[in-house]
Amino acid sequence: MSAVFRHEMASYFSGLSAFVFGTFVLLFGGIYTMAYNIVGGFANFEFVMNAISFIFIIIVPIITMRVLAEEKRQKTDQLLYSLPISMTDVVLGKFFAMLIVFAIPVAILCIYPLVLSRFGNVSFITSYSAVLGFFLLGASLLAIGMFISALTESQAVAAGICFVVMLLNYFIADISDYIPTTPVASFIAFTVVIIIIALIFRFMTKNNYASLILGAVLEVILLVVYVLKSELFEGLFANVIGRLSLFERFYSFIDGVFDLTGIVYFISVIALFLFLSVQAMEKRRWSE
Repeated sequence: MSAVFRHEMASYFSGLSAFVFGTFVLLFGGIYTMAYNIVGGFANFEFVMNAISFIFIIIVPIITMRVLAEEKRQKTDQLLYSLPISMTDVVLGKFFAMLIVFAIPVAILCIYPLVLSRFGNVSFITSYSAVLGFFLLGASLLAIGMFISALTESQAVAAGICFVVMLLNYFIADISDYIPTTPVASFIAFTVVIIIIALIFRFMTKNNYASLILGAVLEVILLVVYVLKSELFEGLFANVIGRLSLFERFYSFIDGVFDLTGIVYFISVIALFLFLSVQAMEKRRWSE
């Protein structure tokens, strides 16, 4: 893993990727710090972290689109398969390199509350809780972007899909307010989700039979629960969709709440999508 990590770090810092990424984060961090804290006269640095969270929609697709897709396009992934390391080491090495590139500007942002405290009463607990939430949110989105990159050989396709996923995640809580809350609507929506899960499983395994069984089993379970307890489906899908939003979890940190369940949720998302990235790479190894 260390060899992959060092190679990725050298790649980021020998080119412009890390510098452009860091500059983008710090640029918007500086703009909103000036707008809220200096011009606006607010001592709440957490407002800045909340305001700049939208940049993930742009920067995550840019930094993750090449991480695995480019390896597959140039066929250099064959070299990775020949190395005496596991795909887990490869994925973790690449992910931790991205995480360091992201952590550097975030660490610089940590200086801002200290500077602002010389001119007003800054709540360090709230400010650094927001920074922690911002970092965990970014790490989770990077893991999702990495998985998307593992599914295709095209950087453009990876970036496009990742952008749509980031955009949906950003607005999903607002979208959930417009989803019908009737039990039938929730049942239909969950059925669509099951179909999507089965299609993703089919894409990763190339096994039509197993995908059909998975989809059928999930649909039967859903149907049984709906028949027995249809009242449970009242507004269920909209509620679940709202709770799945990574940005909504982040907002609790903005409010100064050290949300332990939010931390566990972010870590779980990271672990899940890194695992899926490993499986996507392993699938390609054995399909060659």
